[in-house]
Amino acid sequence: MPAEKASEDAVLGGRLVLRQPLRGHRVGHDAILLAAATAAQPGQHAVDLGAGVGGAGLALARRIEGLNVTLVEIDPASTALANGNAERNGLSDRVRAVRLDVESSAADFIAAGLAPGSAACVLMNPPFNVAQQPSPDRVRRTAHAASDQTLRQWLRTAARLLHAGGIVTLIWRADGLADVLAALDKDFGAIAVLPVHPKPGAAAIRVLVRATKGNRSPLALLPGFLLADAGGKPTAAAEAVLRAAEALSLTGN
Repeated sequence: MPAEKASEDAVLGGRLVLRQPLRGHRVGHDAILLAAATAAQPGQHAVDLGAGVGGAGLALARRIEGLNVTLVEIDPASTALANGNAERNGLSDRVRAVRLDVESSAADFIAAGLAPGSAACVLMNPPFNVAQQPSPDRVRRTAHAASDQTLRQWLRTAARLLHAGGIVTLIWRADGLADVLAALDKDFGAIAVLPVHPKPGAAAIRVLVRATKGNRSPLALLPGFLLADAGGKPTAAAEAVLRAAEALSLTGN
């Protein structure tokens, strides 16, 4: 991507530098919150579905030394940027990006080195349903627009990639929580839901959801996470996650 069409931006308090397009979909709080909420261990394999330029997957790899991460992205320019970002941050020995549609067949995933049952955890920020006025930017439109089956299809892919007991973590619109729970019902259980609120007294804008493949334990609704206090200042908890790269616990089960 030409230099004049991209920027290099520091996230996680400068712990990660990401090259990304000036226009279109850009890494924001959602990706960092998703990475912080993903539980993984050194030596495991994590797959970031719809990774874009790699924000969430690379933030996860930065936090957990020894974790291997595959970034799955459909857009060729974003895939190239993601691989470049892995190298830029000294993570290319254990993070790679592959160009692949999340809804591709199992055979396509196997050809890309992603066999069924090969992942301990999957993280995803699926496209949100956009009914009106989709973005004119193709990459941004792909990242945000979805059909009514997109979430189910992405979770089917996650279930195929995960071994028994593997964990999927996703971030979604808070007003779409019912859709998430319905889509998880077939393959996942032990669901933990963390609402994310912009400030005290405000309705949640996002939900972070963690679920375990093949586990039928009951759902846990966790206390909400506040991004800012009543005065608009970031909370200490938000600063710890967004700038200090601390984990965000979803241990409700």
